[in-house]
Amino acid sequence: MKIAVEGCCHGELDKIYETIAYLEKKEGVKVDLLLCCGDFQAVRNEGDMKCMAVPAKYRSMQTFYKYYSGEKKAPVLTIFIGGNHEASNHLQELPYGGWVAPNIYYLGYAGVIRYKGIRIGGLSGIFKSRDYRKGHHEFPPYNPDTLRSVYHIRNVEVFKLKQINMPIDIFMSHDWPRGIYYYGSTGELLRKKKFLRQEVESNTLGSPAAEELLAHLQPSYWFSAHLHVKFAAVMQHPPKGNAPPRVTKFLSLDKCLPYREFLQIVDVPERPGSSEGLEYDPEWLAILKATNSLQRTTPHPWNPPENNGLHERWDFRASEAAMMEVVEDFNGELTIPDNFSRTVPPYDPNKPQPHASPSCNTNPQTTELCATLGLTDIYAQAGQGGDDLGRVQGSIVGEEEDDEDRHSVGSVDEPSEYPSDTSGLSSSFNPDEITIEDEWEEEEGEKGKEEVEGRSNAAVKGDKLSNAPVGEFNTASRMVLPEPKSEASPTRLSNIMNLPPPFHSTPAVARLQPGAEEEGQCEGDDEDATAVRMLKRTSDETGDPGSRGTTPRIKRRNQVIYTAAEDDEGED
Repeated sequence: MKIAVEGCCHGELDKIYETIAYLEKKEGVKVDLLLCCGDFQAVRNEGDMKCMAVPAKYRSMQTFYKYYSGEKKAPVLTIFIGGNHEASNHLQELPYGGWVAPNIYYLGYAGVIRYKGIRIGGLSGIFKSRDYRKGHHEFPPYNPDTLRSVYHIRNVEVFKLKQINMPIDIFMSHDWPRGIYYYGSTGELLRKKKFLRQEVESNTLGSPAAEELLAHLQPSYWFSAHLHVKFAAVMQHPPKGNAPPRVTKFLSLDKCLPYREFLQIVDVPERPGSSEGLEYDPEWLAILKATNSLQRTTPHPWNPPENNGLHERWDFRASEAAMMEVVEDFNGELTIPDNFSRTVPPYDPNKPQPHASPSCNTNPQTTELCATLGLTDIYAQAGQGGDDLGRVQGSIVGEEEDDEDRHSVGSVDEPSEYPSDTSGLSSSFNPDEITIEDEWEEEEGEKGKEEVEGRSNAAVKGDKLSNAPVGEFNTASRMVLPEPKSEASPTRLSNIMNLPPPFHSTPAVARLQPGAEEEGQCEGDDEDATAVRMLKRTSDETGDPGSRGTTPRIKRRNQVIYTAAEDDEGED
């Protein structure tokens, strides 16, 4: 099965699908699935644009509305997670995931689904310690604080994901797991993004929550975006019990712009006997049911239950009986229904409504899923009058000013008992705090070179790279790590899962010594390496793409990242 992986989408669906179509025609392949790693921008109309954290002068409808209205249909099944540039009022309608348009599926705040037997999980948003322990209290119309906090990861979602016991094949996050840069060509990364050096050397770049999930889930593949750079790594995890160590192949990609490495295709083996469509995952559904009582829609801090004698229950892992129960809830049919429905009028270019107000509607998909499993529609609950106090409190917590042009004054939150919160542990500065204007100015600088017409002149298999002209082709850098000594012994599992054996413990992450990435840099194909195709959108116009340089000249600002003090967005 060929899966196309894309970095930051930024609403450029037409260009992404055109590039995939060109690749299919040129190489004689068929892409089965597209995965987008955030900043999807599912903007349906002018009201949605006011719920997206971008400056007003850079708000643009882009092309998603065509797929929402039915003018176009996605030619490839598309699954995506949220990032930090989203139409948040739209995605909040689907806290447990759902269709945002025909053939385009959102994974929700956190989610796991199956496609042709492959388990695909994801975590939407970016990590920010000041909001990590809060509930999903935000509701439109957003104020300047909630416009940003709405896409911040919450510990309850991470807690749910840490209840997963069965292996995950593919996992997606928008920001990187902290420390993953030690398992690839760190030197090459710092040559491309020089301003990341201090964060890398102090190990404060990335999400500590994602770092925990990487250590626990140990998926075969982990895809990210956010930093607008292509970076590949291979991480070998410590062995669990008598099983051989698992290996995760990490890949982060750029945003959809000319001459940028924003799309890559990987070959993932299908599981024989699996159904053809998109399916709910019974383990994940059982976890959702078990943890429903933990949901919060207030900004008050909350820590997940632990085995410390203070909680009646702390283990929410799904038993086989619980998984069978959710299968019965769906009458044995786990295929995700094609129940997309529009909840707001789509944008009409012939009848613009620049003063349209943001919508706040419940979504029939969420209503149906909640009724089937007995879940709470937390978006509807946050919108009830009883949570008005929570939204007001959310707007004044920290008492800070925050916009695209000023530094955040910030506030120091109470340190979390949950280990993902690293408040106060780092005093480093993050020069990669790119203002939103800078990001869009960078895109404007590219427009003079852009003439895509849905094509990429750089799409070849990795084994053809040695004969490729300089500057025409690219492939992912990856470390050569020792192969596991043996495959895991197969054990009997439930027929509904059809997956490798479960794993249980969550060991600490083992890290390679800094500098080792230079020695293990990819020299060619290894037996377990994925066959890849790298795309870089190029122009048919004359000119040297390499003349642009690897590090764009854009304004940056220094701010502390991943700490509670001076805690503003990494708006890259």
